[in-house]
Amino acid sequence: MDTHGWHVSSTHVRSIHFAEDGWLMHMAAKLKHWTLEEVHSLPDDGNKYELVRGQLFVTPPPPPEHETINARLNRLLVPYVAAQRLGMVYHPRSVVRFEGSEVEPDTMVRPEVKRRVKWDDAPIPRLVIEILSPYTRRRDLSDKRSLYLDAAVAEYWIIDPEERTIRAVRRDREDVVTRDRFVWTPTGASEPLTIEIAELFD
Repeated sequence: MDTHGWHVSSTHVRSIHFAEDGWLMHMAAKLKHWTLEEVHSLPDDGNKYELVRGQLFVTPPPPPEHETINARLNRLLVPYVAAQRLGMVYHPRSVVRFEGSEVEPDTMVRPEVKRRVKWDDAPIPRLVIEILSPYTRRRDLSDKRSLYLDAAVAEYWIIDPEERTIRAVRRDREDVVTRDRFVWTPTGASEPLTIEIAELFD
C-alpha cells in the first residue's frame, strides 16, 4: 500500500502512471510495458485501470461534481441518440479497445454492441467524452486523445469544468473550443443537438 492509498501487488507493478496530473512513480529504472492480460489480473479494488500503449493508469472513483456533470450531459444525450437512431449511450465499465490498449471513457455513443460480441470487435464509437479532473487532465488531453484519433473515433469531446468549456476534437481538423452554446451534428442525424454549456456546470 503506498501513501496515496493504492494497493497493487508488487509481483505485477514496476511502474505505474498514477492518476495525479504530472506525477509519475517509477518502481523500476526501466518503464514496464503492460499487457491487457496483466491489467486484467490486478485486484478489483474500486479504482479504474486503463492501458494506453503499454502504460498503466490508475484512477480513483471520481468526485461528485464530475458525476453530476456527466449525469446532466447524459440527460441530454440519451433521448437525442435514441430519437436519431445513432446507437446507444455507454458508460464505464464499457471500454474501447484498440491495438492492445483498453480505456473506459466517461461516456460514449456507439452503435449497439450485440449479444456475445467481444469488446475487441465492438463498433467504433461515434463519440467519446472525457470530463477533465486533476487526476486525468494530462492523460485525457494527450495519451487518450491520440488513442481515440488513431482508433478512428469520429469525435472526441473534452469537457473542462475549470474553464467551463467543451473542446471538440476531430481527425484532420483544428479543435473547436466552445464556452456558450455547443452544437453537435453527427453523420446520419436529421437535426443537431444543442447544448447550453452553462447548464452542465450550474
